[in-house]
Amino acid sequence: MLFQIKSYLKFLWNSKNEHGVHSPFVFDLVTKCFYDKKEYPKYSVLKEYRKALFQNKNFIEVTDFGAGSKIFKSNKRQISHIAKTAGITLKRAELLFRVVNYFKPENVLEIGTSLGLATSAMALGNPSAKITTLEGCPETAGITKSQFRKNNFDIDLVITEFDYFLNQNPKPKTQHLIFFDGNHQKAATLNYFELLLPTITNESVWIFDDIHWSSAMESAWETIKKYPQVTVTIDTFQWGIVFFRKEQEKEHFVIRI
Repeated sequence: MLFQIKSYLKFLWNSKNEHGVHSPFVFDLVTKCFYDKKEYPKYSVLKEYRKALFQNKNFIEVTDFGAGSKIFKSNKRQISHIAKTAGITLKRAELLFRVVNYFKPENVLEIGTSLGLATSAMALGNPSAKITTLEGCPETAGITKSQFRKNNFDIDLVITEFDYFLNQNPKPKTQHLIFFDGNHQKAATLNYFELLLPTITNESVWIFDDIHWSSAMESAWETIKKYPQVTVTIDTFQWGIVFFRKEQEKEHFVIRI
């Protein structure tokens, strides 16, 4: 916790809003997407999705292949508690909706489904997108699949260990947007990054969750920024957003949202 407080204070010191951005591409993204105050009707669907999970008092046995939890001390967890403490916040879900709505990616990959709070935001952001989401825990996936059915979301939820899935697909199809939220460890994050590099296009958008979760994740983020394929990155504290646009100069932005 102390580490994250220090990281956040450093972030605030270095961060800017739209007035400190001189890249037309990033300026438009910040003003037309990040700071978009429109109340989209589909936000109500996000709220209802969350409400259903918050009201679910059942317990499941969670299988965790990642860095573990800083909140839960046991693998037996109440669904409502998972949704409230480990799931994406409503504000972030709405932001993810706007990002997907802004870029309109055709193929989306999510690494780490959990209860599908982020997945639902992406599905609503572009209903025509082909979304594949990976979840390692069978019991969690069962709850999430039920939620998807109730909301008529056409989402391919794959129950798998992430390394296995990515290594079994040596020539993956193009991924226009990838949301990394499944393993908050440096080695795993960089491994996924390298395995998925062959899927990038000039328009690809990659979002890494919890880049300031630990010193190791911060180190992973700094490494990612240095890759030659990476041109523009945006640090929003919670997320690190990566672009591969060849026409852009290599620039790194720290943006308050």
